[in-house]
Amino acid sequence: MLSFRTKGYNGYGIQYSPYFDNKLAVATAANYGLVGNGRLFILDIEASGQIREQVSWETQDGLFDLAWSEIHENQCVVASGDGSIKLFDMMVSRFPIMQWKEHRREVFSINWNLVDKTNFVTGSWDGTIKIWSSQRPESMLTLNPGTTDFTTQAAPVAATAKAPLSHQQQHQQASNTQHCIYSAQFSPHSPSMLVSCNGSSEVHIWDIRTPHPLQLQFISHHGMETLSVDWNKYKSTVIASAGTDKSVRIWDLRMVSKIDQPSAHSPMPSTHIRGPTPLNEFIGHEFAVRKVQWSPHDAKELISTSYDMTARVWRDESEERARFLNTKLGGMKGVFGQHREFVIGCDYSLWGEPGWCATTGWDEMVYVWDSKRL
Repeated sequence: MLSFRTKGYNGYGIQYSPYFDNKLAVATAANYGLVGNGRLFILDIEASGQIREQVSWETQDGLFDLAWSEIHENQCVVASGDGSIKLFDMMVSRFPIMQWKEHRREVFSINWNLVDKTNFVTGSWDGTIKIWSSQRPESMLTLNPGTTDFTTQAAPVAATAKAPLSHQQQHQQASNTQHCIYSAQFSPHSPSMLVSCNGSSEVHIWDIRTPHPLQLQFISHHGMETLSVDWNKYKSTVIASAGTDKSVRIWDLRMVSKIDQPSAHSPMPSTHIRGPTPLNEFIGHEFAVRKVQWSPHDAKELISTSYDMTARVWRDESEERARFLNTKLGGMKGVFGQHREFVIGCDYSLWGEPGWCATTGWDEMVYVWDSKRL
């Protein structure tokens, strides 16, 4: 196990470089993200086992997520608490090389398209999902699960301009997470497919090629907030979700009825408060599960992080081709308990021996460890 301290900054997002086997990017925020600056760290894992800081940038607001560019080895894009998105280059040590600001609230999620590679997606507390290109000064597309609307951003300022809110309205809006987009992820199997989740316990499947992008929606965690979703890297119809009900759930999208035919193949509409039945469910975390991610090396392994100060590795042994015959199979493989505060971010290494992963959390620590040894 290797470690590094992001002194003065609490960890939120972490990701291995897709180009170098020894580089990590970590998005952090001062004062637990409530108020103050943020910092993006680029870390080198040395052959001696030490982790050192290569370069870092301070931002005016906390950083909640990040994504390495899939088209430039030195660039990383971050999601900020002030609603902005910033693109940093390791060769430019002081300032971001690009910045966008269309979201009206905190940006909680950012993910680069692994198939198209020219665009990335963000999800925000303002209830919108936006598609961006690093070559354009404004977003290319805006998706709104609350209204199922989508718009191209020809005039982003005019499109998002609204009358000033009263103090009471501002307070009510600040405390309402019902429409907050906690996670939005491109499919690793298709350049146009996305999955997103929000504070209303809804999971949405999108296809941005179609005139009506919203393809599927369902309640995923008994009406409680869904905090994270991720695509299985080997099965194009299987996703995982995590929520405040302390569970990790596995879904086969073929089992969920379409939004335009809510009861065509199921006696229970997908928008029912209980939602459809998951392919598998993992119970073990003691508090809300903050993030879930599938392994890039194993179609049956996934990792989750939680407010219970642990990261847990799970084994999904369910068989979607015989989903009506088998029971819930698999379960927890191991617990990583070195963190001393909420564990927020996690990522699997794409390189070397399968099983290496990294976690970060509110204890200002980054850990690199081997899930195979749990």
